[in-house]
Amino acid sequence: MEHLKLYHVETVPLGERCLVVEGPVPPGRLSELTMHPDLDAFRRPKDQHEALIEIAGLAEGRIIITREENIIVGYVTFHYPDEQERWSQGHMEDLIELGAIEVANDYRSLGLGQKMIKTAFEGGQMEQYIVFTTEYYWHWDLKSSGLNVWDYRKMMERLMKVVDMVWYATDDPEICSHPANCLMVRIGRDVPISSKEQFDRIRFQQRFMY
Repeated sequence: MEHLKLYHVETVPLGERCLVVEGPVPPGRLSELTMHPDLDAFRRPKDQHEALIEIAGLAEGRIIITREENIIVGYVTFHYPDEQERWSQGHMEDLIELGAIEVANDYRSLGLGQKMIKTAFEGGQMEQYIVFTTEYYWHWDLKSSGLNVWDYRKMMERLMKVVDMVWYATDDPEICSHPANCLMVRIGRDVPISSKEQFDRIRFQQRFMY
């Protein structure tokens, strides 16, 4: 499967400074940048930087970033689902996970998350994919945000809806382990019915006898 990647860039004024939202960013360019020290939600900034470079080098991988000069202050990752998760079981070439999304503390409340996600969908480049994200409350930065788990959930739903991702039901045990967890999905207009049906079989795997 050929993975279309259309680069898009947007500038965001910040007083006398300027932020740049861009992507997908190739691995060579990412290696020239440095990570903001606050980008440590998933692993140490240096390790996360290396992970971004690795993902950007994948055929299907996409890294969208926000940077101030040469410092990455936010990022979103897109890639195939992890082999250890149920979402990889169908080995679907057109099923892409919106994985990590993170913005450094001092740059929050600027709408950067929305801008980065929208950048990934520019030019119709994601219409051939089912794009999904799994939201788990234990990944959320409740402390810094000051939000409770339900308000944070609403915030994440609003964020994903900027590209028309909507809530989908599933019997996945991790998602079902807490009512705030959720699966959100966007099915591109060029996705064949066979892929939609296969995704449904992945979403629901429990069999009940009556």
